[in-house]
Amino acid sequence: MALSLAISPCPNDTFVFDALVHGRVPGAPPVEVTYADVDVTNTAAERGAFDLVKVSYAALPWLLDDYHLLPCGGALGRGCGPLVLTRGDRTDLSGATVAVPGERTTAYLLFRLWAADQAPARIEVVPFHEIMPGVAAGRYDAGLVIHEARFTYPRHGLTALVDLGEWWEGDTGLPIPLGAILARRGAVDPAEAAAWIRESVRQAWADPEASREYVLAHAQEMEPDVVDRHIGLYVNEFTADLGEAGFAAVEALLGRAADAGLVPQTSSSRATAWTS
Repeated sequence: MALSLAISPCPNDTFVFDALVHGRVPGAPPVEVTYADVDVTNTAAERGAFDLVKVSYAALPWLLDDYHLLPCGGALGRGCGPLVLTRGDRTDLSGATVAVPGERTTAYLLFRLWAADQAPARIEVVPFHEIMPGVAAGRYDAGLVIHEARFTYPRHGLTALVDLGEWWEGDTGLPIPLGAILARRGAVDPAEAAAWIRESVRQAWADPEASREYVLAHAQEMEPDVVDRHIGLYVNEFTADLGEAGFAAVEALLGRAADAGLVPQTSSSRATAWTS
């Protein structure tokens, strides 16, 4: 039987999973892929829709009863956090309307932790690709953006009010946990899944050109240089293994959020993950 996999069309995901998707990982089953923004996959995971699925770390408290957190394949790092963008010289968000990419995204969870003392008047969930144009056009006072927007927001005439990654790293000293890979309990062996993903990552690094056509085909009109910068930033040592710092970052994020009443209390991410 084919393995159902849901990832985003972003270059980091297609780069990481190219070998697995295209049958170049020895011993791995055939894979049927669904491409969707992470807000969609967060919701689908609550229904148990996929065997392997990319989700926001912020969504884990609602998912760990049904899924294993895998220690590889996801997105953590330094210098890669979400940005809050504005049009002009606004210095805080009190009373503002803010566009966000999803209610259970890590970006929005970090935003809520950061903005606790300057609550916006209104939050609107907006498809990611509409956020920067919407802020530039004045439909929103600010927008919360991720991924390649780090490289392209000046084209829209926007200003970064805060880099939430810098804020998080400065406050905790830890990398920022963005996207996780989960394996559905009872549907796929997490140890095998982790081995397949690590082999896919190894092949991606060994021969980057092998995935080039696939990555660019799903890159949503990104220029090749933006694609390369995107992969260079989000595919890193934590993609191959979360390690001590990665797990500490996940536990810090979910612990702080639970203490603030933003997510349910959950057991340690390490205890619910398959690790080796």
